[in-house]
Amino acid sequence: MDVKRAHGAIAAAEDFEAVFREHFAPVYGFIAGRVGKALAEDLAAEVFATAYRRRATYRPDRGSLRSWLYGIAANVVRGHWRDEQQLLELDARIARDSPGLAQAPQFADAADERVIAATLAPRIAGALAALSRDQREVLLLHAWGDLSHEEIAAALGIAQGTARSRLSRARAALRALLGDFDFDQWTFREQDHA
Repeated sequence: MDVKRAHGAIAAAEDFEAVFREHFAPVYGFIAGRVGKALAEDLAAEVFATAYRRRATYRPDRGSLRSWLYGIAANVVRGHWRDEQQLLELDARIARDSPGLAQAPQFADAADERVIAATLAPRIAGALAALSRDQREVLLLHAWGDLSHEEIAAALGIAQGTARSRLSRARAALRALLGDFDFDQWTFREQDHA
């Protein structure tokens, strides 16, 4: 981080341009993981427009520049929360109403892997929808944003211990909801009906 940014505000346009170049792709990737590529570019642009407007308020003593940007990104994505929640609930209903989709056969080629992913997505989406908003947000910042506990805490303005406990609870809830899911094989294990 250069000296101008180390002491607070990102005042000069060229300083912000460097911030944009360094951080746009990872922020875009985090948002794309949450809302898909079609909407991600617009939302990422909104993140950086917001950051530019608020650049004088950036305070390095509260967290890294990366954490600050991801905090803005989380807020922007949170603004689209209701739509996301409705889609997750719809996917879960589709999975529940289509019992034949629960068992995914084992295939090796890429086309079959896409079919398997399409059949698993509703159940995974349902499990994500069942998490609290706070748990889902921390889990996705960690999994899709690749943020550390410290960075998640700074991004969301919460204590590090809170970030750790929310992530732990989210993982435990997913294990409970997807207990028969093998994350290594990306299939649901056969239930023994004997």
